[in-house]
Amino acid sequence: MAVRRTGGRTHPHRLETGTFLRPRVLRRPGTALRVALAAVRAALCAGDDLELRVDVGPGAELELVDPNGTLAYNARGGRASWRARVRLAEGARMTWSEPSFIVGGGADVLRRIDVDMAPGARLLWRETLVLGRSGERGGALRSLTGVRLSGRELYVEDLDLGSAETRELPGVVGAARVIGQVAAFGWTPGGPDGPARMDLAGPGALWRSVADRTYRADTVLDPVWHAWGGR
Repeated sequence: MAVRRTGGRTHPHRLETGTFLRPRVLRRPGTALRVALAAVRAALCAGDDLELRVDVGPGAELELVDPNGTLAYNARGGRASWRARVRLAEGARMTWSEPSFIVGGGADVLRRIDVDMAPGARLLWRETLVLGRSGERGGALRSLTGVRLSGRELYVEDLDLGSAETRELPGVVGAARVIGQVAAFGWTPGGPDGPARMDLAGPGALWRSVADRTYRADTVLDPVWHAWGGR
């Protein structure tokens, strides 16, 4: 998908329906364009390779929401991948809210997010990773995130949650099943402050919550999301 700013407002430039997702424009007052990612088919199953591409033009404002979330099913020895490539041009603004990304029992998922930001661009991003549905231990997940600002690395993370035995050790996630975070890239937001906040070496900050239930992570992250500019 690609969006551009013309006449003081952001408009869709290219919205393409893929194998798994269909972008839908949601109308609302203001200069930003709000787009929802509607599901086309069930995902992720073994062998699925979902790729999302987002291009926000100079000075454009995009609010991207995923009302359905993602459920990775039992891969039965196979593997699935979920990838997003985001490009923010100079002065672009984007808020991206992802609900639960659930890794069901027996699933094996590679999740990768790559973001390239030009000078003056800003991204406010929220995600929630859930290891297993109710009563499940959860499958294997490797989540790779890379954010570059003006061609230089701003944030790089390789989160390897492939082995349930290793991730459940003290100091990793223990008995927790939910890892949620709010991240600001391109500027350093004001409060709130607390031990769960990590300010980056460059312009940006991250607030993470590890919990046993999604609603408990949301209770921690909702005030941060709104304080940093999320709707």
